[in-house]
Amino acid sequence: MANLPLPTAPDIEDVRSAADRIAPYAVRTPLLESSHLNEISGGRLLIKAEPLQRTGSFKFRGAFNTVSRLTEEDMAHGVVAYSSGNHAQGVASAAQILGILAVIVMPEDAPRVKIENTQSFGAEVVFYDRYNEDREAIAEQIAEVRSAALIRPYEDPRIIAGQGTTGLEIAEQSRERDISLDAVLVCCGGGGLISGCATVFAEEMPETDVYSVEPEGFDDTARSLAAGERLRVDPDCRSFCDALQAPMPGELTFSINKRLLAGGLVVSDAQVSDAMRQAYDRLKLIVEPGGAVALAAALSGVFDCRDKTVAVVCSGGNVDADTFSRVLGEL
Repeated sequence: MANLPLPTAPDIEDVRSAADRIAPYAVRTPLLESSHLNEISGGRLLIKAEPLQRTGSFKFRGAFNTVSRLTEEDMAHGVVAYSSGNHAQGVASAAQILGILAVIVMPEDAPRVKIENTQSFGAEVVFYDRYNEDREAIAEQIAEVRSAALIRPYEDPRIIAGQGTTGLEIAEQSRERDISLDAVLVCCGGGGLISGCATVFAEEMPETDVYSVEPEGFDDTARSLAAGERLRVDPDCRSFCDALQAPMPGELTFSINKRLLAGGLVVSDAQVSDAMRQAYDRLKLIVEPGGAVALAAALSGVFDCRDKTVAVVCSGGNVDADTFSRVLGEL
């Protein structure tokens, strides 16, 4: 891919087109609010509840937008994807809806719920060691052998446009309630969701600042923004935010994010755990670790919400029961 021209970044019209395409299948998730969380943050928080999305995360948006745009010939050969779980489920679900075969390359240590859900959509799962094997190379080889379409998790304008529908809904829902947003906080792994949302807000609400949020150790986007170039994650780093462990920002996504983001924020696992508990206690929302980092930034003060109105994307809720029970027990 490094030898190919960088794909053209999607624009707001691409996001609107994606919104129309996924509308019959995706959930228009709510913006939730809690007076208790507002009190903790010192501002007004509007929580975009993507755990309520089809497959339990925002990933369905980009997956369906991309898979549904394949040619009939491509669909006949099926699709291949690599993912720690949420993109996996999104692609598997989209393939099932469209009646095509899907092979998903997943890490052996992915949360059991993500593996089982992916298989429940009829996908074939191929496991790999995330610390010693290259998931992209494995997926590319399978795609070549099967002449299947490779659906990348973030380095694809169609994926980015689909994920951007999350931001489009936030902008629409805010206007419906006559709310002006000071900032939007969005989780960041490879950068598909945040780049899609940033594309939307640059056009729809240019006065609104958009920030990426990452877990400690996997703060490659925050460091890359500061350095002005893409930087890698230390391969020895570990985090329980399994959904946000991309090795470095995507080339396409970073080309968007370095232009449009106001900055990058970093939170600890302890702050993430607290945010997961607060979401459960106050919003009755189950949020997985990677899906809770933006809320963690707002509640911990990593982002100063005082006297601001801030939209926070809780991006997914696919967490194993034992992990969630352990988090709830850490009082």
